[in-house]
Parts: sequence; structure tokens; C-alpha cells
Amino acid sequence: MEIYAMPQFDGHELVVFGHNANVGLHAVVAVHSTALGPAAGGCRMWPYVSTDAAVVDVLRLSRGMSYKNAMAGLPFGGGKAVIISDAKTRKTPELFEAFGRFVDSLGGRYITAEDVGTTIADMESVAKTTSFVSGLSRKPGEAGGDPSPKTALGVYLGIKSAVKFRLNRSDLSGIEVAVQGVGGVGYHLCRMLAAEGARLRVADVRAAATERVRDEFKAVVVPPDNILSEDVDVLAPCALGAILNSASIPQIRASIVAGAANNQLAEDKDGQALQMAGILYAPDYVINAGGIISVAREYKGGGTEAQVTAEIHGIPSRLTEIFERARREGRTTNAVADQMAQDLISRIRRKMVA
Repeated sequence: MEIYAMPQFDGHELVVFGHNANVGLHAVVAVHSTALGPAAGGCRMWPYVSTDAAVVDVLRLSRGMSYKNAMAGLPFGGGKAVIISDAKTRKTPELFEAFGRFVDSLGGRYITAEDVGTTIADMESVAKTTSFVSGLSRKPGEAGGDPSPKTALGVYLGIKSAVKFRLNRSDLSGIEVAVQGVGGVGYHLCRMLAAEGARLRVADVRAAATERVRDEFKAVVVPPDNILSEDVDVLAPCALGAILNSASIPQIRASIVAGAANNQLAEDKDGQALQMAGILYAPDYVINAGGIISVAREYKGGGTEAQVTAEIHGIPSRLTEIFERARREGRTTNAVADQMAQDLISRIRRKMVA
């Protein structure tokens, strides 16, 4: 693996490998940028098929966090961590305490939190060995805690803005939405969508998860292999990334793609394929920023739940600006969003050098 030659490397400031054989820790931390502040981003626990696959994922996720934090107006750079292991069978408090020591060794350059495969309880274990962690238990009314409902809120509001822009509808009553992945974020998203009268089709590899959504929100359960091609208004990917690619895009029948998953585009050029197919794409790191907004305000301290919610309500206006600019300039929404994020980061860097 020649990491500097990887297209995903993209000028990362730091890539560090952590290992503790006694507790089974195999981790990678990637810091893409600290131009706006310490790098903030969650820790994903996943049974990657190889170390190379884990590195590719953490690099893509880390860059996405730089852009996400910049677009959300947060005083943080972008970073991410992955633990190469099975969250279903290999979790222990000792593993996360060791991960905390690994994070602590970076001296605050990276701040961790929950992500796929990790929970508040895991972060509480991390917090025993480092202070550079967020997404912990909180008191009622305080900012922080489980970021999943906050991510879902941003996606719900983002879907409403996309529906308004693309379908000229100000409400979601009768709008059909296919949700891929109904775990932490997907479940909360389904709850919000159903409350406004949207009709749901859902898929997840875990039968219990889809059954819960079916029973509570009258969702129609479809096979995971079919969810991307459902004939709906909105496709909301809320599982893992890279699901929008040359094979899947021709099968999509939705006119809007707007979901919580990170790195939904397998490659940047897939944004062009969506545009050519007449599909409005809500850039993932813009629409799913609710969770990091909550995590960031918790880490900074002094924030309230109401303040976090108010900041999340700024997501639709940012998306609408991207949609309008993309239409005006004849560009893809992901290219416009990337440029906006890069410009924000570059502007701060120039001020630091001056």
C-alpha cells in the first residue's frame, strides 16, 4: 500500500495506525485538515476485509468531515477513526479504553465520537483514558448525547428542502420515500417522515429493524437488494457509503437522493451520472451534519439542546443555495458543495498565514 499515491489521500495531514494485541485493537486515525480547528469525526467499528480497505474508508470519511465541518460553520477540522473489528462480537470496554489512549497520544489533534458500530457506552469507555471525546451521556436540555436523532433531524429537514426545490411541494404528505438502513439514524428519520404523512418503503439487513419500522410507522418492507430501484419520490441512503455508482445509478427511479450515509458517491463522477439522469442529489456531508453539530457543541461546552436544534435548521438553506448554484452554473451539486467547502478552508488558511 503506497498511501501517498492513493487518490483518497488528498493531502491528509496525518494518518496513524494504532495497535494493542492484548485487547484486539487494530485502528487507524486519519486527520485531513486542522485549518479550522482540531479534527473532529466519529470512530467507526467495522470488519473490513483488509487493512487497505479500512484505509481507503477512513481517508474518504476524514476528507468528508473536513467539508462537513466547514459547511456547517463549525470551528473544527476533519478527521475520522476506524477500528478493524466486528462490533457485534468483539467489543469490550478494554478495547475502547485502549483506543482512548491511542486518541490521547495525538494530543488533541483529533477528537472522536460515535459512528457506525459504536455507541455512547463505547465513548464512555474511551472517556476513561482521554478527554478528546464527545457524544457522551448528557443531562436533559444540554447539548450532546447520542448524535443519531440530530443527524436524522438534519436529513429530514434536508429532504423537505429537496422536495420543495425539485417537486415544488412544501409538505411531505403522500411523498414516497425509500429508506435504506433503519438503524439509529434511519429509524429516527422514518419517525419524522411518517409523522408528516410520508409513505415509507424500508430495507435493512436486520429483520428486527425493519419489523420495528413496519409496526410503528406502517412502512412497507422490501428486500435490501431492491431498495435502490423502488419507484419513489425520494431515496434516502442511511447505511454505508459508495452505494451510488455506475451499476446502481441506472436502476434508481427516485427523482431525489437525500440520505444520512457518508460518502454515498463511489466516485465524484457519479454525481454527473445522477445529474444526467435528472436526479437531484443532496451532498451527504451537508445534509447529514446534524450529528456533528451536536457533538461539536457538546465538546465546546455550554451549549443547549435548543441551540443545537436551531443550528441544524440552517441545513436546508445551505442545501438550497447548493441546488440553486448548481442549476445556475450547470454543475453537479457535489462539485458545487466541494468547491464551497474548499473555499471556506482555503480562506481560513490564508488568514492564518497572513
